[in-house]
Amino acid sequence: MAQITVPTRSLDPAGAVAPGSAEAPVFALGSWNTWDRMSRDEAIALVHRAAETGSAFFDVGNYNMGPHAEGARTDILFGETVREAGLAREDYLVCGKLWLWDYPNTSFADWMRQSLDRIGIEAADCIVVGDHMAPVDIRQVVTDVHAEIEAGRFRYWGINNWPYDEALLALDVATEEGLTPPSFAQLKYGLARRSMAEGPFYGGLFTEGRLALQASDIFEGGILVGKTDPQRKIGADVGGIREQIVATWPAVRDLAQSLDATPAQLGIAFCLANPATANVLFGVSRVAQFDDALGALDLLARVGAPRLRALTADLWIDRKVNPDGTWFPPGFPPPAAATA
Repeated sequence: MAQITVPTRSLDPAGAVAPGSAEAPVFALGSWNTWDRMSRDEAIALVHRAAETGSAFFDVGNYNMGPHAEGARTDILFGETVREAGLAREDYLVCGKLWLWDYPNTSFADWMRQSLDRIGIEAADCIVVGDHMAPVDIRQVVTDVHAEIEAGRFRYWGINNWPYDEALLALDVATEEGLTPPSFAQLKYGLARRSMAEGPFYGGLFTEGRLALQASDIFEGGILVGKTDPQRKIGADVGGIREQIVATWPAVRDLAQSLDATPAQLGIAFCLANPATANVLFGVSRVAQFDDALGALDLLARVGAPRLRALTADLWIDRKVNPDGTWFPPGFPPPAAATA
């Protein structure tokens, strides 16, 4: 295979951090217990392959918390893997996680120290503040995140599936207080789920350049690459539409075949066809899967973004799911302020 270099895009469209410091490859390799689903040799080979293609960007979270308190060691295993692979810290990027499950009882400072220690690094490059399932003081969240940036534990940050009105509040508070705003939003986005990223709420923030998009859960836990009965925990089924997504799998497969591509390549290329997408977060557990993903770059170049979006229009399933990011049943009224 000819050497491929994965292109980069900025996770900081508004320039909240130093120029170029948020430049990242368009591939982000996820870690919801990814690293404990492969052998050490496979993991080392994957790290090397990602590094040689310029795509050593790893989403690494401590998942042994809240509803996921299952003794997960995936972040620890990742740290061991990059060290055994011989990668210097400057050879790879780490996107960590700050969870809101026990915040503010567990401070961000305590959580970051624990997370960094589990990985075995002194600082992450960026973090995502996620699992926003209950009311929190957004002003305090922004203040505390900024303090962690000042402490040198990471350089910039994003949010994970927040309700739109609270994402907007975080941006406004940071501007008012002279603090570091979130620069990207990690949202469920892909062939089947588009409402949150492309709707009138977050879509406006992307168009205005206030946030970049990090596409996550793009394969719906593997369903959109043919694993229609996942035997492991997968992401939340916002809107209760998973059966409809399973039913669309044959159409995804057939369209990919008609384009001389794989379903994974189609899913990744679709996300990258959106100019708001800074990078695409997906999980692989073998080098062969990563190499297959590289073919998405060729697919996008061959077909072109406009035609790709036209061909995949009928695969959009969540049209009636709340585009404002509230995780409630379809039809729940969005914030009045956002519809003005």
